[in-house]
Amino acid sequence: MRFLIGIGLKVVATLLFTIMGALIKAVGDTVPLGQIIFSRNFFALLPILALLAWRGELWSGLRTSRPGGHVLRALIGGLSMFFVFAALQRLTLADATAIGFATPIFSVVLAVILLGEVVRIYRWSAVAVGFVGVFVMLSPYLTIFGGESAHDEMTIGAVFALLGAIGSALAMIQVRRLTKTETTPAIVFYFSVVAALMGLATLPTGWAWVNTQTATMLVGMGIVGGVAQIFLTKSYRYAPASLIAPFDYLTMLWSVIIGYLFFAESPTGTVLVGAAIVIVAGLFVIYREARIGLDRSSRKLRMPFGG
Repeated sequence: MRFLIGIGLKVVATLLFTIMGALIKAVGDTVPLGQIIFSRNFFALLPILALLAWRGELWSGLRTSRPGGHVLRALIGGLSMFFVFAALQRLTLADATAIGFATPIFSVVLAVILLGEVVRIYRWSAVAVGFVGVFVMLSPYLTIFGGESAHDEMTIGAVFALLGAIGSALAMIQVRRLTKTETTPAIVFYFSVVAALMGLATLPTGWAWVNTQTATMLVGMGIVGGVAQIFLTKSYRYAPASLIAPFDYLTMLWSVIIGYLFFAESPTGTVLVGAAIVIVAGLFVIYREARIGLDRSSRKLRMPFGG
């Protein structure tokens, strides 16, 4: 029963994160990117702080001995969020989500380079297959430079989505370092604070005056993102990461459904094929890491759509 609760929480979290991404896409044409970044992170603090206060962990949960580490993680994750949100403005919801699935593949490579982890032939094989999938996903956008302006924007969006996946993988590496001494609430809280400040720093470039509907969506995306983070974290209290981590890929299903219903979008067939390859490779990486007992703490904090 505990495992079923964990799976249920994870499924709800993936749906909420996809709704958050849809709200970001919906306001992307009228609201500057920095303003979106600020709203996503500032309003996410409301449910997170409310939960900590209700549990009496407001101070103990936020205590830190490594403020510099939190700032570094937030700067990397915030930059990744900029790229991902910019990709959402230019691509279909499903295509942007699919390219984001490359994050675990990049994480394996970066863990070798930055953490000195030993990766054997099985995971290297999965990484190689994953990169083939990434190339397949990007292929529709690699041959349209110099075409119509809309096509050029889609190519830029695909590049942004890839850079966002790399940035998210770098952020996960820093999270692995922080989890040795820091609590989950502290990591989430300080990321949201610094990322909100990064968005606020763009205020002099000109933010948009928004109507009530847009303002509601800006507040909503933050609150939904914060609640999704709570559900995601709690899911790992009920079930092992090796069991529920694969449910991350449900985000693709939600993206296709929501993109079709609310944006009249149909995912690119080639991107779906590439996404399937990357998902298979990612599932194998999860399986191998579970088998050898690697620390899965960073998966508790992975935030779809950047961070």
